[in-house]
Amino acid sequence: MGALVLAAGDEFTPPTADAFNLPPIFGWVTKPMLLLVLSVILIIGFFLLSSRKLSIVPGKGQFLVESFYDFGRNNIAREQIGSRDFLRFLPLILALFSFVLVNNLFGIVPFLQFPTMSHIGFPLALSVLVVYPVYHYAGIRKHGLGGYLKNQLIPPGAPKPVYILLTPIEFFTKFIMNPLTLAIRVFAAMFAGHLLIMLFGISAEFLLLHGDGITKIFSVFSFGGALAMTFIEVLIMSIQAFIFALLSANYIGAALAEDH
Repeated sequence: MGALVLAAGDEFTPPTADAFNLPPIFGWVTKPMLLLVLSVILIIGFFLLSSRKLSIVPGKGQFLVESFYDFGRNNIAREQIGSRDFLRFLPLILALFSFVLVNNLFGIVPFLQFPTMSHIGFPLALSVLVVYPVYHYAGIRKHGLGGYLKNQLIPPGAPKPVYILLTPIEFFTKFIMNPLTLAIRVFAAMFAGHLLIMLFGISAEFLLLHGDGITKIFSVFSFGGALAMTFIEVLIMSIQAFIFALLSANYIGAALAEDH
């Protein structure tokens, strides 16, 4: 974007990707790193406190954690992995959903105001170092290496000459693109959403403080845009956490399936 001149000597500078490159707080530790640690503490604390005094008639905290558990159990893990195998992967799916959701929601928390997953390294680490090895290991353990590769790379029913074309495509999709797209999807949503909120917020401040005459009025609309984007972003943050957990479970289910 070019600079917007509203008053003599005043120029509007829109936010760029550099706004996400936060300097270290101390040593090599950055704000996103601290937010990751904080998210783990909050998640563990929430589940421990909510399940500390379980009863047949649940209180508000127990009801909330049970609803969260049921959603992850029945709507994600069981649905995607299957009733036979889903229980042993349920802790992982719930942990992924909780972890991504909390770190996304940090983007709208006052004073924190930074979605951790807007740094590509964090969702990429979750995808490549956690989800990727788990579903491949699960598939190899169940089918053996040869059987697993056959299920993943050779579509059943296709003419044999077509395998020459389809097998490299399947390999590229299953072993390279799946973990990358899993990470890029949540990263792109968090990056773009936070950038838009910053743009509306900075625009509102600039128009109010440096606008000339009637242009100050437009600061109200910019502030309204920032507020609207914040509410929309809450929905997107929740959906992206759900999709990350859903696709992770889907990959595990596909690895365990008897056929492609």
